Amino acid sequence: MKKVSNKRNIQPNQLCNNVDADGVRELMNTVGDKWSVFIIVALQGAPGHRARFSELERLVRGISQKMLSSTLKKLERDGIVAREVFPEIPPRVEYQLSSLGLSLYTIQQALVCWVADNWNEVKKSRARADKLKM
Repeated sequence: MKKVSNKRNIQPNQLCNNVDADGVRELMNTVGDKWSVFIIVALQGAPGHRARFSELERLVRGISQKMLSSTLKKLERDGIVAREVFPEIPPRVEYQLSSLGLSLYTIQQALVCWVADNWNEVKKSRARADKLKM
């Protein structure tokens, strides 16, 4: 006999009063993805708040070209990143945050600062938890 759970799953629309729970979840997956966070923070920190693909590749350590390309495409599709192609030979492409991206950057920068401020406390907690497992 199957056990019936009394626990309710909280849907994103219950947290932010949005009726499109699937849309909220999909966008949260994009903007909460580690590479998206790093790209957004890197773009805002780049000289002139703009960067070429190769500059982003250097700024976001550990990201592959394929992952950088696919993440930039997702962020551009969602209107978070703006892509500008200059009519030169070879073509020059630069990326920057859109106004929507800038509003997201403010939130993500706060998250990055929180992580930096609390990293030592998290490491201590992990060490305590790992010690208990032994």
